[in-house]
Amino acid sequence: MNTAGPPKRRRLDPRKSLVGFVVGEVTYAVAVESVREVTNPLTVVALPQSPPAVVGVADFRGVIVPVVDLRARFGLEPLPVTRKTKWIVIEASSRLVALVVDHATEVFGTMGAGLRQAPPLGPGDAVRGIAGVVDAPTGMAFVLDEQPLVDLVRGVSVGREVGRSAPPPSPRKPEKSSP
Repeated sequence: MNTAGPPKRRRLDPRKSLVGFVVGEVTYAVAVESVREVTNPLTVVALPQSPPAVVGVADFRGVIVPVVDLRARFGLEPLPVTRKTKWIVIEASSRLVALVVDHATEVFGTMGAGLRQAPPLGPGDAVRGIAGVVDAPTGMAFVLDEQPLVDLVRGVSVGREVGRSAPPPSPRKPEKSSP
């Protein structure tokens, strides 16, 4: 009689260095140290003249953050928001950015293997911003380079905290004219 119970599951990597998510039918990941939070979608306020993938800004815990729809960024058809839709809020270059993804998968590691170079995928490689490829528990995952996302939102000005309005402009003092 075996009283040891079911075999223990082997963890792929105790370091768990990547947060996985799916956009379309492809698995992607970002470095866990850059992830502030995985959350349900919040209310978005559209910004005029922003890049097409920047769907607007949102109040994330009192901070206004740009929201990047990765489906739009990767040239995929839009989908309605579902219960599976998540935002992965990352901090890159001292800035928070919310990434809209179809669904989050899991936190995983690379099992000690390094990041492999992604093959050239044709036009749009720079837009995709793939840093490399790793083996994920569900297959292959493309690890995103955060810099192209930061570059995308660089021109989006959202520096105020929620609940605070801009101070009124100071009235100009009339200049004294010289006689």
